[in-house]
Formats: sequence, C-alpha cells, structure tokens
Amino acid sequence: MAVLHNRISQAELKKLLYQETEHRTTISFYQYFPVIDPQQFRDELYTALNALKVFGRIYVAHEGINAQISVPESNFEALKNYLYSIEPLNGLRLNIAVDDDGKSFWVLKIKVREKIVADGITDASFSMERKGKYVNAEQMNELLQDDNTVVIDMRNHYEYEVGHVEKAMEIPSDTFREQLPMAVEMMQDKKDQNIIMYCTGGIRCEKASAYMLHNGFKNVFHLEGGIINYAQQAKAKGLQSKFIGKNFVFDDRLGERITEDVIAKCHQCGQPADTHTNCKNDGCHLLFIQCEACATQYDGCCSQACQTVYNLPVEEQKELRKGIDKGMMVFNKSKKRLRPRLDEINGI
Repeated sequence: MAVLHNRISQAELKKLLYQETEHRTTISFYQYFPVIDPQQFRDELYTALNALKVFGRIYVAHEGINAQISVPESNFEALKNYLYSIEPLNGLRLNIAVDDDGKSFWVLKIKVREKIVADGITDASFSMERKGKYVNAEQMNELLQDDNTVVIDMRNHYEYEVGHVEKAMEIPSDTFREQLPMAVEMMQDKKDQNIIMYCTGGIRCEKASAYMLHNGFKNVFHLEGGIINYAQQAKAKGLQSKFIGKNFVFDDRLGERITEDVIAKCHQCGQPADTHTNCKNDGCHLLFIQCEACATQYDGCCSQACQTVYNLPVEEQKELRKGIDKGMMVFNKSKKRLRPRLDEINGI
C-alpha cells in the first residue's frame, strides 16, 4: 500500500530542500466546487503531486480546494496538465509568486478540513453561487479613482500592517470568521456604493463578496487572484501599483515585496521595517516585525527574556519548557496576544 504522508523529519526535509540545485516555482490556487469525497480526493492528490516532487500546504473540503505549493520548474507543465485534467479545475488560475526564492516549502501536506477557509457562517441559505464581480488590475485602478468606491482589506492585522492598497479600510479583527459580520456592520451606510474586497490570493475576498451580496449589498467587486495576481498584472501592463509595501504570504518567506515602500515599524525600536520573523526562542516563536539592528542585538528574539533562554544550552532550554503553560509564549499572530508581548518588549 502506498504511503500517503511524509515520514522524514522536518529538519532533514528542510536540509534537503536547500541542497536542491533546480529552482522551484511557488504557486497558489483555490477553487470553490463540490467535492463528494474529500478524503479520496485528498489521497489522489497526494499520490499525483508527490510524484511530481511538489511541496506545500493544501486543504481539501466539501466546498473545494485551497493550495500554496512549490514545484521544480521542470515539472511545472506536468503539474498544470494534471490539475487541468480534473474537470472542475480545468483552466484554473495559478498565481505565480512575485518575489520568489523557491524555498517556500519543504514538505507536502494535504489535509481534509470542514471548509477550505474558516468563515463561521451558519446560515444554511448562504451560497457561493452568487458572488461579487471579478476586477483585474486595470479595472481595480480605475475604480479606485472613483470617490464612490470603498476598498476593504479582508486580511488580518499583521498582513495589513506591512502592505495594503492605498485608501483601503482595515477590518480590525484577528480572524476571517470575525471579519465577515464586522464588514457587513461597518458598511451598512454604504450599500449603494462600489465596494471592492481584496485579499492575498482571492479565496477570502471571493467568499466575502458573496457574503456581502447575501446581506443586501448591491455593487460588490473582488480582486481576481488577489494581491499576487494584481502585482503580476500591474508589472506586465506597466500600471502603477496601488498596493504599497509587502504582501504577507503564508510560507517560509513570510512576505513578498510589491513596492519599495516600507510602511511598518520595527516592534522593538520603532524604526521603519517590514520584515516578519518568528522569535528564535523555541518556547515562544512569536511572529513580529524586527529590523536588522534589533535582530543582531536580540539574536532574533522578541525580548531580552527570550534572548536569555535562547542562549542557554539546548538541554536547559528543553527543561525550562517541560510542563509549562506557555500562554503568550506560543506562535500566535493574534493582535490580542501580540500587544501584551510588545508592551513587555518595550518595557511598558
């Protein structure tokens, strides 16, 4: 019987990735379509993609597929042909990464989920069949010139912080499931205006546009292929990018540069910076923004306390972590959890 999951350690896999000589292409894609048997579909995908040396993270659910992957350049066409051989995925848009070193993933993980994007929607009458109108980069720029246009960023605070569309409104929430009802509430007096929604690759804003229409909004648009596709189109057509800064991505890169603008600040010293990193202390791994100077000063840690632990012998670090309720000291991008940690970092 074929092995349908990885059996090699993460450290070894990452080491093997950096030993590869062929460049990889980082790709993201999604599709909403009925999947009768998600587990069977998952296993078929794993067998086919593993044979093509695809790495990445894929979620499969009854509502469709959501994927962020990398593939050796020589296997790109074979991957495309395989995906297009699946009828609901024929002609699927593949978002090619903008700023790509080919080292985004080092293992293939395909998981069955209840939904491909957690939305918290319990209304049985909600359907993805009616959704907002797609807009491309050129149409997006044109609509942005109209004072009657409202732009909504459907990403989380840590994504918005390092880069966003000019004039875009942030929905101040930690999760997509919280953002949906908040967006409806915040836009109640704008039901007759043009509302454009965007996100990283399109999956969240497509569902958000359908939810807005479901709640009585009329002129709802969403950016086709999200920021990734917008940046590619703007570059190809010589358009001015209305997205400024970095696009946060959910892989080992943690971001791809769209414009040279640095609109965020280092969480430790307050100087301009937009490089996300995870605290090097294995008992913390907090995601935060750190400039090069602070990375050197704190050894890549988020605080002096974590730096002290990080520089202890490995066995002592392990002992400190045993049986401890880490609380804040875990990898968590939540604004509610980040704020207290940053206050600690800055001595507040």
